[in-house]
Amino acid sequence: MVTETLLAAAAATIVLLALDGPVPVASGLFWASASVVLAWPALLAITGAYEERSFGIGSDEFHRVSRAGLLLLAGLGFVSYAADLDLSRALVVVAVPSLALVTLVGRYAARRSLHRQRVQGRCVKRVVVVGRGGAVLELVDRLRRTSHAGLEVVAACVTPDDRARVARAVDLPVAGLDDVLETARRMNADTIAVTSASETASKYLRSLSWQLEGTGMELLVAPGLVEVAGPRLHIRPFDGLPLLSVEQPRFEGWRRVVKGAIDRSVALAALVFLAPVFGALALAVRVSSPGPVFYRQQRVGLNGREFTMLKFRSMVPGADQQVAGLSDGNDADGLLFKIRHDPRVTPVGRWLRRLSLDELPQLVNVLTGSMSLVGPRPPLPQEVARYDTSVSRRLLVKPGLTGLWQISGRSDLPWEEAVRLDLRYVENWSLALDVQILWKTARAVVTASGAY
Repeated sequence: MVTETLLAAAAATIVLLALDGPVPVASGLFWASASVVLAWPALLAITGAYEERSFGIGSDEFHRVSRAGLLLLAGLGFVSYAADLDLSRALVVVAVPSLALVTLVGRYAARRSLHRQRVQGRCVKRVVVVGRGGAVLELVDRLRRTSHAGLEVVAACVTPDDRARVARAVDLPVAGLDDVLETARRMNADTIAVTSASETASKYLRSLSWQLEGTGMELLVAPGLVEVAGPRLHIRPFDGLPLLSVEQPRFEGWRRVVKGAIDRSVALAALVFLAPVFGALALAVRVSSPGPVFYRQQRVGLNGREFTMLKFRSMVPGADQQVAGLSDGNDADGLLFKIRHDPRVTPVGRWLRRLSLDELPQLVNVLTGSMSLVGPRPPLPQEVARYDTSVSRRLLVKPGLTGLWQISGRSDLPWEEAVRLDLRYVENWSLALDVQILWKTARAVVTASGAY
């Protein structure tokens, strides 16, 4: 709160100093600028931007800051009109949006710092996971892979039949379902995470919540819909009975129209802006090895329709025909074929792949509508032929130039994890998620994580 107050004071001061001559203390502009200093942290508090549960994970924190900025703009506009104040445009048009933007950047920097501390074991909540063996193992694995979320699993409580299996699978103390509170106290835990299972439902969950009263421990319940994100989940009370409502994923509508318009506009602007870069890369590919500049490959897009995907050629000509002889060196699992030190890659191609510059021609695919800026990884026809029903859901949206797979490790990802990320995107797509992925893609490209 102190930081946002200081930022608001700086914005108000800059507006007053930027005007020609001193601003009288009795003027409406002076008091409007002064009110911003108090209103900004107050609106952030009203919108819930200071709630601890919104820190460090998800986009809710940024949404709340944005809502506070819109409320401040609306408030200043209303007061200016109602009181007939002659406010400076610099305050309304420049200072307030800039204040919101700087606050968002500051929150993002603070989040990055918090993530680093959580990965190192600081600023975390100690969690006891409760439920059936299989569900507990899945939740423990998920929490360990997302250590930046700040939940450190310290123990598990499972059914008697599952204790031995869970104890072998995880290096954690394992107790029974009747020993949750005692285990939490012994492990100095402050959070209980209950998985969805018959033993942890209804009467058991109610009894556990009673036991936790007065302990200060938080009770979390995993609904078993781990790939369905917040915007699709709602609690709906039916005559006193709270039920979890899951909205159907939306694959059509005005948001898809907006997404398509943004895709084509950004792709066109990028192609024009990057034209000199395209020329330099094309020359490097042509000079470095014989063969065409572009590599064309059939991929499968929306609703199973095939299209020709473009890339800068990074391998020797005829590389596709050499796959059979290199299959023993495959570093990927599942349906993917990847070799970390692929002998078919040219020297220039290795550099292009490391910086993902070989993907730039796919902007043409985005411009023509066969791909999107953000989406699942574009699969090969032979991969799609082996898809089961669940994996086929990847084809419900356009494949993307980047996606959750791009910012989460790329070629280093196991096949199942890559599929899980693609399905998560399909199930929870939104314009806000696209912006978040594009923002993180730049960091993934610079660090070259999983690129080979």
